Amino acid sequence: MISEPRTRADRCPGVLRPWSAEDGLLVRLRLVGGRLPTPALARLLQVSADFADGSIYLTKRANLQLRGLPGHRGALTPEALAAIESTGLLPSRTHELVRNILVSPQTGHAGGRADLRPVAAQLDALLCADPRLTRLPGRFLFVLDDGRGDLLNRAADAGLVALSGEQAQLRLGEHWGDVVTVADAAGRLAELAGAFQEARGERPDAPWHVHELARPLRPAVAADPRVPAPSGPLPFGSVPGGTHLHVPDGVLTPDHARSLLEHTELVVTPWQGVFIPQAQEANR
Repeated sequence: MISEPRTRADRCPGVLRPWSAEDGLLVRLRLVGGRLPTPALARLLQVSADFADGSIYLTKRANLQLRGLPGHRGALTPEALAAIESTGLLPSRTHELVRNILVSPQTGHAGGRADLRPVAAQLDALLCADPRLTRLPGRFLFVLDDGRGDLLNRAADAGLVALSGEQAQLRLGEHWGDVVTVADAAGRLAELAGAFQEARGERPDAPWHVHELARPLRPAVAADPRVPAPSGPLPFGSVPGGTHLHVPDGVLTPDHARSLLEHTELVVTPWQGVFIPQAQEANR
């Protein structure tokens, strides 16, 4: 339930809505499930060298930021915007702020009960295809835990936890929702986002999060007995399925970033780290 009314719209930054800081403009690039192809990282590193401060910054939602970008009246210069778009990390101008999908970083590589990468990709496609959802707050967050419990302590507006390879239980704010099939999960999550947008309304002071609504979005149900206990953050070092590298203070310096380019795919984690899948390590 809402405890304190919002008095303004959220100001969560994006590429087309940068944040003005003392050192220039700051932009945020959403990575669905933290997945980062190394060609995109290589290009973004060059963009940062050309237009920003040279480094890339990791966020607690497993996204990326650039700082010190040029612009005028709160908008990037056309050259800087075109350079960022050339990375392939801005697939939708209209929906860039709402692509907030956090996923267990090791999913599909080791452990867990289900590979949630296809669910996350389908959810992203459904969000970007719905014009209503351009008005979701930039802070609205989907959290998908593949059953290992690593993200159960993360607050979610909508999400799920895998109960098996075929079933998952939905999360709605601070409560549990229906048990659904993994195959149907993306569609159900997109429906919840649409229901939230309808319930919150269009006022500038509309709620940012599901728990701020005056009424529950859906009736709460009991947690399924198969819901795991929280397992805590992924430790750094050698882990099942690969290596979790620590990025001190979340600042990926040019030298550190270049050292990652020998790998095919990376997964940015919400703990100031980068997970390197083991299959990619074999190609060193």
